[in-house]
Amino acid sequence: MRNCLRPDARSIPMVVPYSGGILAGQGLLVGAFFGVAASDAAQNTSVECETRGEFELPKEPALAIAQGARVFWDNTNRRITTTATGNFQVGLATAAALAADATVRVMLLRVPASGV
Repeated sequence: MRNCLRPDARSIPMVVPYSGGILAGQGLLVGAFFGVAASDAAQNTSVECETRGEFELPKEPALAIAQGARVFWDNTNRRITTTATGNFQVGLATAAALAADATVRVMLLRVPASGV
């Protein structure tokens, strides 16, 4: 098809909204898009971001997360949480994370908030 720009839509370029920029492997939220940066980038520059797949991302300190739990992006603190209110759902935890763990494995997946 001539008008198909990204057949797999696995990654998209996103403009970095954060002062201080972003490092490769960090999550970022732009509007309703969440992705993981493929490279370092400065604020207001474009970076290719993976929008699907499994990633190890920083999580809220002292929070235990069960495998299969819905996880959300806390854009203020730039980390994963299980708190839905005020945060953006990004996927599911693919492995349990202990309260002492700094990261959690996340499958990026937009899933309905109702669980339907």
